[in-house]
Amino acid sequence: MADAAVKEKPADAAERELTDGFHLLIDALKLNGLTTIYGVPGIPITDFGRMAQASGIRVLSFRHEQNAGYAAAIAGFLTKKPGVCLTVSAPGFLNGLTALAHATTNCFPMILMSGSSEREVVDLQQGDYEEMDQLAIAKPLCKAAFRVLHAADIGIGLARAIRAAVSGRPGGVYLDLPAKLFGQVMDAAAGQKSLVKVIDPAPAQSPAADAVKRALDVLKSAKRPLIILGKGAAYAQADDAIKSFVEKSGVPFLPMSMAKGLLPDTHPQCAGAARSTVLKDSDVVMLIGARLNWLLSHGKGKAWGDAPKKFIQIDIEPKEMDSNVEIVAPVVGDIGSCVSALLNAMGNSWPAPPADWTKTVTTKRDENIAKMAPRLMNNNSPMDYHGALGVLRTIVKERPDAILVNEGANTLDLARGIIDVYQPRKRIDVGTWGVMGIGMGYAIGAAIETGKPVLAVEGDSAFGFSGMEIETICRYRLPVCVVIFNNDGIYRGTDVNNAGADPATTVFVKGSRYDKMIEAFGGTGVNATSPDELRRAVNAAMDSGNPTLINAVIDPGAGSESGRIGNLNPQSALRKK
Repeated sequence: MADAAVKEKPADAAERELTDGFHLLIDALKLNGLTTIYGVPGIPITDFGRMAQASGIRVLSFRHEQNAGYAAAIAGFLTKKPGVCLTVSAPGFLNGLTALAHATTNCFPMILMSGSSEREVVDLQQGDYEEMDQLAIAKPLCKAAFRVLHAADIGIGLARAIRAAVSGRPGGVYLDLPAKLFGQVMDAAAGQKSLVKVIDPAPAQSPAADAVKRALDVLKSAKRPLIILGKGAAYAQADDAIKSFVEKSGVPFLPMSMAKGLLPDTHPQCAGAARSTVLKDSDVVMLIGARLNWLLSHGKGKAWGDAPKKFIQIDIEPKEMDSNVEIVAPVVGDIGSCVSALLNAMGNSWPAPPADWTKTVTTKRDENIAKMAPRLMNNNSPMDYHGALGVLRTIVKERPDAILVNEGANTLDLARGIIDVYQPRKRIDVGTWGVMGIGMGYAIGAAIETGKPVLAVEGDSAFGFSGMEIETICRYRLPVCVVIFNNDGIYRGTDVNNAGADPATTVFVKGSRYDKMIEAFGGTGVNATSPDELRRAVNAAMDSGNPTLINAVIDPGAGSESGRIGNLNPQSALRKK
């Protein structure tokens, strides 16, 4: 026996002295605290997923790469670390690319890692399995793209991806991993030395003192000032500084949808219910982590009224300034540093904004809230949007720690204005692009990253993009309650095809029972036909923490064409003759 032990020892030692691409990538991820991977297994990354899971990394397998990518993207927003999505080559890579582009547009740090075909075959276009020049395709759609060809470069490749994803304006990064890379063998000691722990990947960028003074001078001169908080302010996690600055300034604030809760929507300075008034009548507007894109009508036009505007903008990206209108006081730096600098420079005797302005805003806000209140209290069956959302508004108020995921057309537009949010980063939605399909990916990512219960409020059309991930939610037993506002169609379920037997292009199967889907996977399904039934079902789901899907039956005629952005939908003048 002793002789046998002696003979085995050299083999053990030799094994310990070697490593390969599989292990180096796992070690590099763990070294940098990236211990959750969202993806879909398959060639050539199946074994990598297994090995990563065995090493202690949490690997969550989805039913579609786009949804895994959305989970990784929202993980980046919630944690300020790059969310990691892992896909197979070619079609799987393309499926994940939508989420990568979405992350880049929304400024969420994310890394898409995809297996790929071998370079020598791809470059000669010799027809490899799932052959595609993935790096070239990814480059225009993300912040940075890298390919790793040698195991010794895995450490530096991942380090570059991490730094690119989170530094400056965050975004999506693509990391191309050819199949041969994983099996490459090298000396273990040299491999460990090749790994890089990224130091200070998103260093603070303090604003210039004269920029801070200029911004405060402009704000102080305002007769009708307004602060707009964007999701960049929520991402920054500078919550205390932002709250102190807004309250010290006394200026009414308007939160964009994913900035809701930085200060509670019920805060006395919140102008969310007076949005039209403050955009139209303000004279000085300070943007904190918000961009003057289509969501704010590009800072001009009818929505902004006739009153001359001066804009102050706080953003980490200098090129964002003057993107649509002149920015008279640009403040460049990270949100936390900029807001802290502004707060420190305000002194102890900052003048309150003119009382007539704040009273105008408060009066308009209170009028609109009072006007809406009766509509939120109805118990109609089938439900309308207001009756159903009135119930969810109360539930969120009672459970402010829960995370609200929201997508759809009418479901999104109306929920954004009706459901108040009380804590930062508790509302996540379609973001800058206004896309459909983020729902189940976001819900899974939010539940995994925060451990908090998730309430996903979905239009029936929006749910269709990611609905199969209900199985994923059940498989991992996540505390997600999905409420589907089912009005039998896209926008409404009442369109008629007068030219044939096919259903109209916007109409779904009448009386669909989405709740039956989750029952197939062991979750709880409920069909709710009134606000009272909806209230009971959601409260039971949130109390239990069990995967639940509630089919909320909405009047097929409820809602408007394209929600609130129907003006973006071209109409044929000829058709109206």
